[in-house]
Amino acid sequence: MSCTVFLELLAREASPVEFEGPLVEARAAGASRETLAELEAAKLAALRVRSIMNRHARREAELEALFDTASDLAGLRDHDAVLEAIVRRARRLLNADIAYMTLNDDERGDTYMRVTDGSVSAAFRRLRLPLGAGLGGLVAQTAMPYTSAHYLEDPQFNHRGYIDEAVAEEALVAIIGVPMKLGSRVIGVLYAANRSERPFDQEEAALLSSLAAHAAVAIDNARLLQETRTALEELSTANAVVQARSAAVERAAQAHDRMTALVVRGGGAADVAAVVTGILGGTLHVLDADGRPLATSGPPAPLEGEELSGVLASAYSSRAQGRTVRRGDLWIASVSTGDEVLATLVLRTADEVSDADQRILERGALVTALLVLLRRSVTEAEGRVRGELLDDLLNERVTDPDALKTRARRVNVDLETPHVVLSARCPAPEHRGRAAFWAASHASIAHGLSAARGEEIVLMLPGDDPGDTARRVAKELSASLAAPITVGAAGPVGGPAGVASAHREAQRAADALIALGRAGDGASAGELGFVGLLIGDERDVSGFLASAIGPVLDYDARRGTTLVRTLEDYFGTGCSLSRTAERLHIHVNTVTQRLDRVARLLGEDWQTPDRALEIQLALRLHRLAQ
Repeated sequence: MSCTVFLELLAREASPVEFEGPLVEARAAGASRETLAELEAAKLAALRVRSIMNRHARREAELEALFDTASDLAGLRDHDAVLEAIVRRARRLLNADIAYMTLNDDERGDTYMRVTDGSVSAAFRRLRLPLGAGLGGLVAQTAMPYTSAHYLEDPQFNHRGYIDEAVAEEALVAIIGVPMKLGSRVIGVLYAANRSERPFDQEEAALLSSLAAHAAVAIDNARLLQETRTALEELSTANAVVQARSAAVERAAQAHDRMTALVVRGGGAADVAAVVTGILGGTLHVLDADGRPLATSGPPAPLEGEELSGVLASAYSSRAQGRTVRRGDLWIASVSTGDEVLATLVLRTADEVSDADQRILERGALVTALLVLLRRSVTEAEGRVRGELLDDLLNERVTDPDALKTRARRVNVDLETPHVVLSARCPAPEHRGRAAFWAASHASIAHGLSAARGEEIVLMLPGDDPGDTARRVAKELSASLAAPITVGAAGPVGGPAGVASAHREAQRAADALIALGRAGDGASAGELGFVGLLIGDERDVSGFLASAIGPVLDYDARRGTTLVRTLEDYFGTGCSLSRTAERLHIHVNTVTQRLDRVARLLGEDWQTPDRALEIQLALRLHRLAQ
């Protein structure tokens, strides 16, 4: 008997029992053992082929069903219809008694029964499950399929009494659940269940998972479709948005070109502010690291008090998030490197600022930060040259005066004009870098010199009023560092020769201020009165006399009067008018008139304790000099 009979059986898709027919016939015909063995082998091979063909056919049917499902889902427009189709297909493809779907409710923090197919229990259809409860909770937590052959007896998940009651009322036994995922997020679970102990195999789990994947995409597509439908209904608004965005792109391109030009030609914060307000309108403030304005453009709208404090807090948030932060009618963009704030831009406008315009503001902050870094690099390079020049002056290493003047002219410093020398004390190590940079920048702008020496910052600035310069530098540098900086000053000096001596006197003035408890203040040795006389390098007695009682000395010299003698006797009698009159052998009224003249010459405060002490010391020195 030919083995082709098995091929014919395969061709007509015969049942497995029919493959025994050729063997039965061969035995009845008395076939040999070899023939029977050959037919047995052919039968087994044919059955294997039949099994493979059946699996392929089943897989083809499943794929066709999934394809049809995907096509159906893609054609659906109603969200409820999408979900119903998903569950209905699941039940049909797995030949299950019931199929159902639960979706996560992010607002309530639980899972609810969304759609069922084949359910007979009202309680089951209304079921809500806490996250993590039941078989679905296990699936949602692990994001993996799970099959239970007997749900009520399965110890692998967290049972809840009312859930088990609903499952029992539905008479469910074998249940399979697969996650519905969007990316890595589980949005729900798709189930199939039987009312008998018929477990689900791996192929059915894979099939249900494939359908769940289609379902998740379909749900997301339905959501996107609804959003699209809403967008289409607002077409006129969308058109306006497109036009606005086109304008925003044009503004962004314009801002980019203008800011690029600023970087090329080396503009400053004020230039950036002008560009931003020219495009976005409103008022723009450019702030430094401490919230002080570097530049402002637009109508006056200052930042003060609590509003400024709020801006600085929002600036921190902007740097942390790397984007613009809104605070009322203020839009803040801030850029930092490490722990140092480079630029903060604050735009005040009543108009809404679009995302594209926020990018312009952020670009402005970046360009400002870049300009700050570029200017800092130039300043640091120039500062090194200025520092080396000042070090040579302080250390009296001047071997070629002409070469020294040439070096000074290269950094725009004229050593022949009067300069004051300042010694600023910066005790905190963490502030010294910023103090040195501030001094270098200040010296560059003022056409002076600066050098950092440990906790001391030395400046040599054009001017002839050391006291006023010291107070101004102390105030500005203390505010910049948010720490008290004490500044002593000396001068003016009119050439390189006196710089080292003036520096030593400025150092002693700073030491005296600190010793007097005036940290954070600034003064010259001359302003310290007799304290300045004590610490001064030149012991300028005549200068001290001129400062303390000069107008009285001049008046006596011109008029031939004895106001100085009157003052000596007045202080010598403990400021007694009558006893002074007795010593001078004049009337009390005459003493009063002379003291009135002194008040007009020295000022009405000449008898205050501080002034009186200096006047008495000056009178004693004047007498000793006679």
